[in-house]
Amino acid sequence: MAIDRSTAATATPLAFLPKSKLPAAVAWGGDAVRYVDQRELPTEVRVVSARTVEELVAAIASLGVRGAPCIGIFGAYGVALLRRTILDDVAFATAAARLRAARPTAVNLAWAVDRVLAADDMLAEAEAIHREQEAVDAAIARYGLELIPERARIITHCHTGALATGALGTALGVILAAHRAGKQPTVFIDETRPLLQGSRLTELELREAGVDAVVQVDGAAAFVMLRQNVDLVIVGADRVARNGDTANKIGTYSLAVLAAHHGIPFYVAAPRSSFDLATESGADIPIEQRDPDEITTIRGTRVAQAQARVFNPAFDVTPHRLVTAFITERGVLRPPYGESIR
Repeated sequence: MAIDRSTAATATPLAFLPKSKLPAAVAWGGDAVRYVDQRELPTEVRVVSARTVEELVAAIASLGVRGAPCIGIFGAYGVALLRRTILDDVAFATAAARLRAARPTAVNLAWAVDRVLAADDMLAEAEAIHREQEAVDAAIARYGLELIPERARIITHCHTGALATGALGTALGVILAAHRAGKQPTVFIDETRPLLQGSRLTELELREAGVDAVVQVDGAAAFVMLRQNVDLVIVGADRVARNGDTANKIGTYSLAVLAAHHGIPFYVAAPRSSFDLATESGADIPIEQRDPDEITTIRGTRVAQAQARVFNPAFDVTPHRLVTAFITERGVLRPPYGESIR
């Protein structure tokens, strides 16, 4: 069976899932789009207002706003704001195109921008996208909950919680649902080099929710699988090609290879908006190359020589054959992905 909707019977209400005590990751502010600057967490909770196309693009490019669904919501509100502030149609179209291209790998941004541009009421459409994400995340959590055994020992990578989706979270939403259901999961969190979204953001949200969580260096994953009786790996996605190849934060592919070697299920939790049916395979997904300073420095402190040559892709691509299943708001998709994703 390619699409498993059997878990639809667990019609979990939204209230089942914990809500973060942090401010909303993204919010409409009337004259601005407001966002929690994720670069400053966990040491400082800073809410920033973006009012111009330069500020909107910079927020995304700098990872002040990050997480594919959250970027989509932010971009949707950004288009609505630009339409209100830029009266000239040509200038508006140019600004919207700049916003759409701010991060090339995450397909949610282009999807949301295009959807808002096609709407008569752009702000209403952006607000609809935001509301829909809440329902999508809750559905992903309900379907994923059935895949989590009692006292599961889980590895996750990067960050897929409320700050990453603007709602409840995808992979982390599944984990939080398992925790609230009394399944008592233990989560091993890859710190996620080079920007440490795992140790900075995932640990913060799991600790806030009372989940048993342990931070590990990315290179410890194989040993943890060997010695800690890991039951599953669950991650998010920035883009899923039509054949199931999946782009996600750099280091995800390594986890998938390790999971396959150890016979551990590897799940990807992602909304429909992250599936790009126009892209045939992972070979066609553009991979963002980022500033070498992200590797040669840590929070302003240099840890490598200034002249060091650096390879810094923000994402890698996991081949579809390594993915056990996709957890989506429409059900659990299983191989063959050419059929189930369509």
